[in-house]
Parts: sequence; C-alpha cells; structure tokens
Amino acid sequence: MNKEFTFAIKSICFDEDYRPSDNTRITTNFANLARGASRQENLRNTFRMIDNRFNALAHWDNPKGDRYTVGLEIISVEMNIDGASSGNGLPLIEILKTNILDRKTGERIEGIVGNNFSSYVRDYDFSVVLLEHARNQPEFSAPDNFGDLHGKLFKCFVNSSAYQEHFAKPPVICLSVSSSKTYHRTENQHPVLGVEYQQDEYSLTDEYFKKMGMKVRYFMPPNSAAPLAFYFSGDLLADYTNLELIGTISTMDTFQKIYRPEIYNANSAAGKSYQPSLKHQDYSLTRIVYDREERSRLAVEQGRFVEENFIKPYRAILDQWSASYAL
Repeated sequence: MNKEFTFAIKSICFDEDYRPSDNTRITTNFANLARGASRQENLRNTFRMIDNRFNALAHWDNPKGDRYTVGLEIISVEMNIDGASSGNGLPLIEILKTNILDRKTGERIEGIVGNNFSSYVRDYDFSVVLLEHARNQPEFSAPDNFGDLHGKLFKCFVNSSAYQEHFAKPPVICLSVSSSKTYHRTENQHPVLGVEYQQDEYSLTDEYFKKMGMKVRYFMPPNSAAPLAFYFSGDLLADYTNLELIGTISTMDTFQKIYRPEIYNANSAAGKSYQPSLKHQDYSLTRIVYDREERSRLAVEQGRFVEENFIKPYRAILDQWSASYAL
C-alpha cells in the first residue's frame, strides 16, 4: 500500500519578542538565542549585527549604511501521511526566510528561504545513527544508505505543491565549512559572495546535502574571516539577485560569528590554503550569550526523541515509501 506524504507550512516572525514554542527544536540556533536571562538583548544585538552586515555589503547608493533592514521568518514544516491534516502533523524541518526592507523606497523585497537549516531526522542521523555506527568501526565511516531517507523527504518537500505555493525560488542553505577539510582559494571572485574556495574532497555534510539534491560552493564574502558553504540546487550565481544573496550572507555570517567565533570571528582572515579549527585561539567574542555545549547535548536527546516518536513507529511506512520514491 503506497503512502502519500503532504506538507503543512507555518510561519512566525523572528524578532526580539520571539519566544520558542513548545514544539520547536531547542537546538535550533534561533531558539537557543531566545532563551535565558539575556534573551531580548541577545536577539536585539543579533538583528543589529545582521542589518549592519547587510548594509556594509549593499553599499551602493547607501552612503550612511542604513538603507536596508532584514526581517526574518521562521518557517516550520510538518509532514502528514496519506494527506491527513488533523493538526497532528509530524514536525520535520525548520528554516529561515529573509525579507528585506528598502527604507529609501519603502519597497519590501522577498529574500531567500533556507539560510539556517534544522531537521529532526538530521538530528537522528548524526546524533544517533552515526554515533552508534562509529562505536563499532576501527576507522570513521558513514553507515550504508546514510541520509537516504532524509534526502528523499527533503526533495519531496521542495517539489511539493505546498513549497511551490509559498516560495518563488528553490532554497539556499548556508552552513559553516568543515573543520576536517582543507579549502584552497581560487581566482574566481563574485562582487557579493566574494572569493571562491574549493577543496579536494567533500565532507560528510556535503555528501548528506547531495542526497537532498543540493550542490555546494564555498565563498568568503568581503570582510569575512572564513568561507561559508552554500548549498543550492540550481545556479547559485544566476538564480538569485545580489540583494537576495546579501540577505543570506548577512544572516548566516552573523549566526556563525556567534556559534563558531574561532572560525568566523577570527582576528585574521583565511589564507590561500585554509583548514578551519574550533581550537583556534586568536578570535573575538560577540556580546551574545550562547551555550554550545548544551546544544550538542540536546542534539543527542532530540535525536533519540525522533527515533522513538517518528522513526520506530513509522519505520515500515517510511521504508516502503523510501524504496518506491522516484529520485
């Protein structure tokens, strides 16, 4: 019996008044910022950093560096089986969408969806499946079919009518480069994305996103300390405008300065040959409070939650669907 998966999309404004809902993944970067005694100051400082970064990159016709402000939406995706929409959908993905306000003209410019990427099934894959597999291996390796189900679920979502109705363009997801790989600067340079870097082999994350139908390119934007990894499905340089790309860069460059200051808030920029390291000592801290150790621990807890509440109860349905899903 074939099962049909459908998707419901919910949106909430991510601003300084944001409070994570009970069903939000608390390892999600934006949810982590919105907790604790420093919650509102954290958020206010984060949004100020994003706006400042945007205006520094969009410097043309912007003499005071205050023409644009970036709005963010949290997009939550729930999956229903057999088209049921009983309100009990399975939480699947959370991503961010940027929206840009041009204060000079009053125009609102739709930005890119994707940016920060959070997925329950990815938590399960990396924090449960991969760790359990690694315990039994003399050398690091990924288990067979690692990421297959997640990749097919993501492609099913992006190709769904729900996605097409809400978003005009495919997603772009922007993450940190891998500390296990070395990146080499090329001669290719984009006015907004900056200098392109390449590497000799893909990381496990790169391979994981490949199964989601996404290619990767690495660019270090102007005045950044390190390259960012951009995952996309079409043509990164041709499919999006400069302002759309700047929305993603300013958002994710800011997040990475907070979450990985050793790499993205380093006091010296990446050279021609660059291997990122979280043990790097010459860096500056932002004024934003963030508990990285707690986030790592919670990722394992939420991976187990997904295993018990999604993978195990629906394993037969998921396996059957995955086997028949046309790539």
